[in-house]
Order: sequence, then C-alpha cells, then structure tokens
Amino acid sequence: MKAVAPGKIILSGEHAVVYGKPAIAMAIDRSAVFELTPQTGDKISFDLPGDTDNGSHTLLALRDFKRRAERKYREFLNGEIGIGYVLAAPADLFRFAFIHTLDGLHRKLDSGLVLKLRSSIPVGCGMGSSAATVLSEIRAIGHYLRTDFKPDWYYEYSLEAEKMQHGKPSGVDSYISLYGGCARFQQGEAVSISLPRMKMFMVQTGIPESTTGECVMEVERRFRNSEIWSEFESVTNAFEEALRHNDEQKLHWLVRENNRLLATIGVVPQRVQCFIAEIEAWGGSAKVCGAGSVSGDQGGIVLVFGDVAPVVLCQKYGYTVSPVRGDPLGTRMV
Repeated sequence: MKAVAPGKIILSGEHAVVYGKPAIAMAIDRSAVFELTPQTGDKISFDLPGDTDNGSHTLLALRDFKRRAERKYREFLNGEIGIGYVLAAPADLFRFAFIHTLDGLHRKLDSGLVLKLRSSIPVGCGMGSSAATVLSEIRAIGHYLRTDFKPDWYYEYSLEAEKMQHGKPSGVDSYISLYGGCARFQQGEAVSISLPRMKMFMVQTGIPESTTGECVMEVERRFRNSEIWSEFESVTNAFEEALRHNDEQKLHWLVRENNRLLATIGVVPQRVQCFIAEIEAWGGSAKVCGAGSVSGDQGGIVLVFGDVAPVVLCQKYGYTVSPVRGDPLGTRMV
C-alpha cells in the first residue's frame, strides 16, 4: 500500500509565521510517496533514498532511540545543544515518526514491515520535504493498522516529528501537506483560499548551507523583537486580497515587497539577490521560497511569477527552472 503527500511553497509570510503573523502557503505538484509492505519476522526496515544504513530495527531499539531523541530535544529547548544534534542522521526522522505514531495509535504489529520512501520534493530547500515524507509515512502506517483517518491526529504526530528536525516548527508545512490546496495560516489556524491562477516557476539555486532550523534560530536572535514582522503581516494581508481578486499587477508588486523584507532579515544570499533583481528588470517578480539561507551563495528555491520561464537567465546563473502548480488534494492513499 502507498500513501502520497505533497510538498509546499510559501507564497507570502516566511519566517513571520513563527512570530504569530500570517503566511499564505500552497501545496504543489511535487510529492513524497511511502510504500509499506509486511515482511516475515518482527523487524522494521527502512528503504530510504541516499541512506547507507537501510538496516532493520526491533521495536525495542526504536523505542530506545525515541527516548534518546526526546531527551536531546529537551536539551535543545534548554539551550544546551543546537537543533542539528537532536537527530544524528536524516533517516532518524522517519524512525522517530514511525515509533511515535505506532505508540500513539496504541496498536500492535502482527509482522515485520518494510517502509520504502520515494520523493520528487527537493530536500533542504524549504519546500516541506520533511513534513510531506513524514505525513505519507504515518498515513500509510495508519491505513495498514486499519485506524480511522483523523486528520488532527496525523497533524499532531507529524508536528512532533518535525520538532526533532526543525526545533520550533510553525505547523504550516504539516497543515498544507495534509489538507492540500492553498490557505492562510496563522497561529495554528488555517483559512482556505482558492489556488493562484498566475503562472509560476520554481528555480533551484542550490541547497542552502544553513538548515531551516539554523535559519530560524539566527533570524530569531537578530529580529525577535523587531517591528519588521508587522510589515510582513501587511504584505501578506494585501497578498491574500490580491489573490482573491486575481489582481496580477498588485501580486507582482507584493512579491517584490516580500523579497525586500526577506533580504532585510538576511536570508537571501547576495548572488540570489542579484538573480532576483534581474528577474524584476525582465518584468517578473521573484522571492526566496522557504527559509532561505544565512550563509553561502545558495538560497534553495526561488519562486518566479512571470508569463514565461526565465530559461536564459537561469542558464546564466547555473540554476534550473521548471513550472509549478498547486495540488488540491493533500495527503491520501494511492
């Protein structure tokens, strides 16, 4: 059996959502697929892309691992370690999500399992890859265990796993991947919005040097009490209104304003700023989509609004570009 969950892009309000301000996010046509199959014995095996340790684990070992991860997370909350030390390897996220969900559902397994992940969502670029992969995993687990699909449970389980990787996630990634479509998100509450009709393109500038968690912590250190979050809020409110009325001219202007604010808080590398300036001179608008980066030249994904793909400009910078569309469906069995 297979479960699929979409990635996401934030159209407006990155970083500001952590401070209680609104963000507008959209599920996209890039997804994670978890396939779950029974196996003889009682071991749990993970088949993950790029994981050199695709070994098998007993439930006892997974529960012991979970306790260690939760202890390290408490140390992170106390300021004793950085968020990057909570999980030792990317695959640990899925081991944690599996045992946390299994124990949360209070179900027992009657055999071993093999969990296989395949994903078309770029990793480490602020596109909700971890939330989507975790949601596809726990949706497959829940279906296998024949539990009723209660979205609130899956949201909470995925958020607990996200904390281990991102520290203090806003919940946007998990919500949008779970429900699909486009929504305004603020302080855990979401209001659905119709999907944008403008043409959009996804430009890959390279995986950022800094992780999402590191970006969030650095921005918090420098701008926690800044008035700039109110400026983000004004832009997002206006963006929502322009989206509802399909006011493309205003949307272009607001994307540029959002980019200016993101540059101000230091998450848009200089080289990416130069690329975006050329997009604007070309007649389009663009912004970093996701956490960005507080170091290096690569900023992850840049979202470009324009009539045609900026192929020549991307070639100049060594970037790749592809069209992107919304996914209205969210997490589901396939």
